Amino acid sequence: MAGVTNAPFRSMCRRYGAGLYVSEMVMARAILGGGRRTMRMLHFGPDETPRSIQLYGTEPASLGESVRKLISDGMVDHIDMNFGCPAPKVTRNGGGAAVPLKKNLFRSIVRAAVQAADESSGGKVPVTIKFRKGLNDDLLTFLDAGRIGEEEGVAAVSLHARTAEQLYSGHADWNAIGELKAHVRSIPVLGNGDIWEAADAVTMMNETGCDGVVIGRGCLGKPWLFGDLANVLAGKEPPPSPRVGEVAVAMREHAAMLVDYFDDGHAPATKGIRDFRKHAGWYLAGYAVGPSIRRELGMVESLDHLDDLLATLDPSVELPAENRRIHRGHTNGPRKVSLPYGYLDNLEDDTPPSAAAEMTASDGG
Repeated sequence: MAGVTNAPFRSMCRRYGAGLYVSEMVMARAILGGGRRTMRMLHFGPDETPRSIQLYGTEPASLGESVRKLISDGMVDHIDMNFGCPAPKVTRNGGGAAVPLKKNLFRSIVRAAVQAADESSGGKVPVTIKFRKGLNDDLLTFLDAGRIGEEEGVAAVSLHARTAEQLYSGHADWNAIGELKAHVRSIPVLGNGDIWEAADAVTMMNETGCDGVVIGRGCLGKPWLFGDLANVLAGKEPPPSPRVGEVAVAMREHAAMLVDYFDDGHAPATKGIRDFRKHAGWYLAGYAVGPSIRRELGMVESLDHLDDLLATLDPSVELPAENRRIHRGHTNGPRKVSLPYGYLDNLEDDTPPSAAAEMTASDGG
C-alpha cells in the first residue's frame, strides 16, 4: 500500500467507519535520518487517533532506535512491523518478506522493537507484526513467525495468506490463517487476503477462527468498505453500494486533500492531483461509465479539470451486484523472489544486511 495509505487516504477511510488505519511502510533507518519525504510519510491529521506507523528494517539496533525516537517525540500510538512486503527492491536487500526466513534475525528484530516500545512508553505503545506464509510453498515460515512474535511480546500477528513468490496472484490460502490461529493462542491472530466486500471478512473469521481482519487492496477506491464492515460485524446489513454521484463526491474530497497534503512548497504544484490519478480508476471500478472518461481521469491536471470531468458522469449509475468484488490494485505474480546473494545458504545466520544495502531500499529520505 506504499503511495496509497497516506494521511488523506486514511482520513477518507475514517469518515466511513471505525478502524485502525496504518501509515505507508517506512524504513526505520530513514526515520533516524529525518528526510523531508520520510517526515511527510509520518504525518498524521490533527484528529487522527490512534496514530499507527508501519515500519520495516533488517537491523535490530537501528530499528530499536527508530522506535525510541518515534515514541520520545510523541509521534505514534501503535507500531506495525511489515515482514510481508514482496517488492524486489526490499527483498533483494534482505528486508520485508525475506526476514522471516532467518528466524534468529527475525527474532532479534522483533525483540528490539518490542523492548524499545515497552521501555519508552511503559507498555502503552503496542507492537504488531505482519508476514506472509513464507518465501514459496517449499519454504513456509508463518508458524515460526507467529510463535516468535508471541514469545517476544507482540500485541497481535497478521498473516497475508499468500507466499512472497505468489505476490498478489491466485487466491489467499485461508486455511493457513486457521493453522496460525490454532498455533498462536495467547494473542490475537488477524487474517489478510481476498477481502473485497464486508461479507468476505465475516466468512474469513467464521472459517478460520481468526480474531479480526486486515484489509489492503480491497479498500482501494472503496473507503466506505470499513463502514460496511462495522455494520456487518454488528449484525446489521451494509448499505447498498454508492451510486456514481456519491462516488464522485468522495473522489473530489479525496483529490482536494491530496492537493493540500503535497503542496508544501517543495513538491511540484501538480503533485497532489497527479497522485490522485491512480485512485480515480479504483473509485470507478465496476461502474458503467465508459472508457473515455476513465482515460481522461487518468490524465486529470487540476481540481477544476476534475470538476469538469465529474460533471459529465451520470450520478444515478449503480454498481452491478456482480461487480462488487472486482479486484483493485496489484494482480501480478507469481514471480521468483529477489534475495541477496547466498541468502538461503545459512538460514540460522542472524547477521543483518549492511547498512548501505538496507538504505538502497529506503524511501530516499
